[in-house]
Amino acid sequence: MRRLKITLCFFAVCLLELFSISVKAEIKLPRLIGNGMVLQRNIPLNIWGWATPSENIRVVFLGKIYESKADSLGNWLIKLPAIKAGGPYKMKVNSIEIDNILIGDVWLCSGQSNMEYPMSRLTDKYADVIAHCSNNNIRQFKIPTIYNFSKPLVDYPSGKWITVNSQSILDYSAIAYFFAEELYQKYHVPIGIINASLGGSPIEAWMSVDALKYFPKDLDEAKKFADTSFVKKLQEDEQKAILSWYFLMNKKDKGLQSKHRWKNTDFDDSSWPTTKIPGFLTYKKFKMSNGAMWFRRTIEIDKSMCNKRAHLLMGRIVDADSVFINGCCVGTTSYQYPQRNYHVPANILKPGKNTIVVRLISNIGIGGFVPDKPYKLIVDQDTINLAGTWHYQLGCEMPPTPGQTFVRWKATGLYNAMIAPSNYYRIKGAVWYQGESNTGNYKDYQKLLTNLINDWRIKRGHEKFPFIIAQLPNFMSQKDQPSESVWASLRFEQLETYKTLDNTAMTVNIDLGEWNDIHPQNKLDVSKRLALAAEKLVYGDKKVVASGPIFQSMKIKGTKIELSFSHCGSGLTTNDGKALNYFAISGANKKFVWAKAEIRKNKIFVWNDKIKNPVAVRYAWADNPDGANLYNKEGLPASPFKTDTIYIK
Repeated sequence: MRRLKITLCFFAVCLLELFSISVKAEIKLPRLIGNGMVLQRNIPLNIWGWATPSENIRVVFLGKIYESKADSLGNWLIKLPAIKAGGPYKMKVNSIEIDNILIGDVWLCSGQSNMEYPMSRLTDKYADVIAHCSNNNIRQFKIPTIYNFSKPLVDYPSGKWITVNSQSILDYSAIAYFFAEELYQKYHVPIGIINASLGGSPIEAWMSVDALKYFPKDLDEAKKFADTSFVKKLQEDEQKAILSWYFLMNKKDKGLQSKHRWKNTDFDDSSWPTTKIPGFLTYKKFKMSNGAMWFRRTIEIDKSMCNKRAHLLMGRIVDADSVFINGCCVGTTSYQYPQRNYHVPANILKPGKNTIVVRLISNIGIGGFVPDKPYKLIVDQDTINLAGTWHYQLGCEMPPTPGQTFVRWKATGLYNAMIAPSNYYRIKGAVWYQGESNTGNYKDYQKLLTNLINDWRIKRGHEKFPFIIAQLPNFMSQKDQPSESVWASLRFEQLETYKTLDNTAMTVNIDLGEWNDIHPQNKLDVSKRLALAAEKLVYGDKKVVASGPIFQSMKIKGTKIELSFSHCGSGLTTNDGKALNYFAISGANKKFVWAKAEIRKNKIFVWNDKIKNPVAVRYAWADNPDGANLYNKEGLPASPFKTDTIYIK
């Protein structure tokens, strides 16, 4: 028995020693350092991670050995020398093997929904691109959409490098993919994309505590949301209120209560009133502000269109919808922004009469079907236009949905969780497409963006890394007369940031938007302009004309104002062969009126015969200055601008 006890003790000690060795030998790498990664060429690199305190770390890469030791907290970092573009290579960190590594250019692509916008929502527009996409030299690391107010995180909970192909491209940011493809086709260098973006996010969410030090209101809010118990209760209370709203609406909705439910094919809607789709649900006509409204239409389907998959395009619907064909649900969307592109299974359509039903839910404000979008059913080469007369009926009227706090958008939350863990990872530069969520409070945007750029540069130990700004495109309805504009004001803040901050570039997209969609579909041309900016600013391509005309200075000459521009390329022109459009002028009263304008060499003279003592000029100063036509001869549009605070004799 005594011998057995000694043997068991010896065995236990051995197990303990083996366990200690195992724990000591275990190291951890950040998610970014993994299979398929793209490392930045031509600058010293960081390889880092965590281990037990004082653990020896050994990195083997390209035939060389680099060694270090974990500090007292288990943190370690090894610097590699600058390496030329190439690969694929392998790396070994202690016992961890990393495969399929490329050396190239890494771009941090960040912002809100137009940067986040995935190729999966552009399958019709870029079907050929998607079908033939295969490039082992373009890879994306999509950062999970998380937030944290307590502190900057050191790693991501998930994520990996994904090579682009016809399947994986669907999860790529469309802007980031086309940007990478443009650069790869010109320079034939591997391109890595770090995609850190989230729809609806204001700039404050992407800023650190240090960057927000001049914005006490935002800092106070971030501190409040750092209290996890406060956030938990807030979200629980709001979720409960919203669920109650939907429960009551569904209970009251006559279209769901009826014995013959309104989605069913056999329901008789002949007594229902009619309306035209697309259009909005004005209270005067529909007797509804918010709640559920039903729309029905019967169409004739030829036998040749049956037993085939179909596409149902229902434009954009404000706010939410469920769509049925012959009683079967073919699609549902819970918020207003995505294009409605529903796939109809082959067994749904039948010869003869087919019924399409839309249950529309308006949450807040005026709901409806957004005009100037496609509403049609497509089967192979056959198309049935669905715009026109529909029957409708009110399901139930409701008050607006309860207010909701989007916690993930609060100050510092996205920086801490989505940017900070990548700070050691060396990059070529950053592309920033954001601002829509700040149009309602634009006055500090230049200061906010300047602080963000400077802080990101400091945090990455690269105080001049290139930063490219995508200026907001045109959006919303046109106005007949010159007026104030929050979208124009934010564009001007972006312009001023670019003009005053070193090693930045800005692309103008004033002609690439859609009046009725905050998410314009043309991501390719936006990306081409971003790539041009990178070619000029980052890659030193001196022959590239990377920008349209940028207002530089003004002089008052009698009854006219003379404007000078940079980035004129080979000359100023209009893109439509017509006279210059969308210039406005004012006297000392600052009441702007439309003006005449003409190009004289690379200067523009602006006047209005009724303004004898002009003081200021504005160009394309509107939410949607559709028809603004000042370009350079290289085909790039001029940035909207104002001279209100400038007076040069």
